[in-house]
Amino acid sequence: MVYGWKVNHTVIEGRRLMFTGSAISLFGNWILWLLLTIITLGIYSFWVGIALEKWKVKNTQFAD
Repeated sequence: MVYGWKVNHTVIEGRRLMFTGSAISLFGNWILWLLLTIITLGIYSFWVGIALEKWKVKNTQFAD
């Protein structure tokens, strides 16, 4: 919710951004990332932050 509010109130060069992600899809990703972390004995945990940023960028777009 906080990230969505921040994105929805951001304007870049006169164009407003819009966040389209949902809590359900983020929860599903967290489950996947947890399973991958367990399977790889914690190695995947180094990539969870990157995967989270990719999810945020994928769900951010210009409103117009």
